[in-house]
Amino acid sequence: MNSIKAFDISKKYNQITALEHISFQVDEGEIFGFIGPDGAGKTTLFRILTTLVLPDAGHGSVCGYDIVKDYKKIRQIVGYMPGKFSLYQDLSVEENLAFFASVFGVSVHNNYHLISDIYSHIEPFKERRAGKLSGGMKQKLALCCALIHKPKVLFLDEPTTGIDAVSRKEFWNLLKGLKNEHITILVSTPYMDEASLCDNVALIQDGKIMKTAPPNAIISGFDKKLFAIRAQSAYHLISELEKHPACHAVYPFGQELHFVTMNENLNTDAIKKYLEEKKHTDVEIKLADITIEDCFMDLMNK
Repeated sequence: MNSIKAFDISKKYNQITALEHISFQVDEGEIFGFIGPDGAGKTTLFRILTTLVLPDAGHGSVCGYDIVKDYKKIRQIVGYMPGKFSLYQDLSVEENLAFFASVFGVSVHNNYHLISDIYSHIEPFKERRAGKLSGGMKQKLALCCALIHKPKVLFLDEPTTGIDAVSRKEFWNLLKGLKNEHITILVSTPYMDEASLCDNVALIQDGKIMKTAPPNAIISGFDKKLFAIRAQSAYHLISELEKHPACHAVYPFGQELHFVTMNENLNTDAIKKYLEEKKHTDVEIKLADITIEDCFMDLMNK
């Protein structure tokens, strides 16, 4: 059963196209990730699906309710955690939670089982003002407030942006636990490594979905050869690799450069010889494991 359906949704702000012909479906109970950089259109899409913004074209539904005609019903069954912390900073942790429960006509006690694993991390600070919490604690409180009415669909707009690596890992572990409650989760993120934590992902750039599939399927669909290369003078290294006759693409990847080629016969020795002839020293080359980021870069170059 589909929890979310979107067909040909488009949106412009003046002359800027935020979304262009977006179509996808999300099954009930899955974690579906929108992966893309800032400005890709992720926030606009989430605002449309949560009935905060009207689309210019196209249509969609959440749990069978039309995103335009049935906006009141949708607002009762979704939880939305925006990218920017938007709770009441002068209220305490427990006051914020009680307030959002009251908005939906429920009590914290009745639905505490939904948030107990998450809330246990911040309960020792329940009397602290929300504005005085750390980044990771703020995100956990925001998630609790979005869950307290037991939504059928949870929208999380870049929930791990700006928090440390440990908090990011904890947050995703909490999301996986929510699957046991049969809550459908849509999450957007600029972090490519988080794609592997989703059941399905949509790679989005410039308001367009480039590909939708399970993470493993996207990686297995990468049909080129990939090398990781290091040498002195990275700037000149990029320039020389771009001139290689077998070069399809080259781009920085952490402390290395990723060199993509369509030539299956090209090997590390041949590339090393080419670079040494160009006076590069201390050249290190190895075949690289394909990542979602490599697939994203490849789709951008098509």
